[in-house]
Amino acid sequence: MASLSRYVMIDVLNPYITAATQWFERTLDDSANKRLSVPEAFLAVDAILNLYMNVSDGLVVYERVITAHLMNELPFMMTENIMMDAVKKGGNRQELHEKIRTYSMEVKTSGSNDLLEKIANDPAFFVTLDELKAKIEPSKYVGRSPKQTEDFLNEVVKPALAPYESMATETAEINV
Repeated sequence: MASLSRYVMIDVLNPYITAATQWFERTLDDSANKRLSVPEAFLAVDAILNLYMNVSDGLVVYERVITAHLMNELPFMMTENIMMDAVKKGGNRQELHEKIRTYSMEVKTSGSNDLLEKIANDPAFFVTLDELKAKIEPSKYVGRSPKQTEDFLNEVVKPALAPYESMATETAEINV
């Protein structure tokens, strides 16, 4: 899908390159180019949509796996708040920033995420592990994205799909 999408995006340049060299003087390179680029773009988009239907049909979301990945990354998302809380308690922002950077690199290369433990064990942060664990709440780090997503679905996606609700669904069979 990605390679075909890149092909379609670049195919848009075809008429511009032709126009730049012959000013639409109706030479054969213009019509031959159009006979190739326009239908190929439609065929590529059709293939992209068929691949998308094939991949997404029967898609299963494993919420526990997603939650595990999220909770593994959440300590990194928390570091700005941890650092600013420590600054409010008298810490030096530059030194705290460097410590977080160092700890983060150690954690990323070690294979296990003990970032919160490293921070809690450092007296420069003025925080305990229990205090940090009490702050692990994903909703604190997503901003307005849930509302923005809901608005987009309700105001853009649903109205765009509404005219097609009565259409029969199609399936795509991909043979490689």
